Amino acid sequence: MKEETEYAFRQLKDALIKLREGAEKAEDELDKDGVIQRFEFTFELLWKALKIFLEDSGIETKTPKESLKQAFRIGWLREDTVFLDMLKDRNMTSHIYDKETSEEIFERIKATYLLAMEGVLERLK
Repeated sequence: MKEETEYAFRQLKDALIKLREGAEKAEDELDKDGVIQRFEFTFELLWKALKIFLEDSGIETKTPKESLKQAFRIGWLREDTVFLDMLKDRNMTSHIYDKETSEEIFERIKATYLLAMEGVLERLK
């Protein structure tokens, strides 16, 4: 399982670097839409990495929510509501049709979600 956890870690790390870069450089609506797409992709990598790391620790999970809750239970996540909000926003992003909601999610990515995900990466290291 070691190889699989290392691969998941590298993928998540690379995605977070790209997400941060996009969030810091975003200037217009198109840029922000790109950041939201990177967020969707990065969140998928996050919960799947958690799933792999949890399995390596003997904890089976099947869904993003289950993976987040188990990771919180064992101390890998510190802000369970932030990650559950993140899951909700990730689910909502595929249905965003208005600029205001898109802007709100972009701001949460930049102000809160990025730091929270980077914190998980550090704890998984």
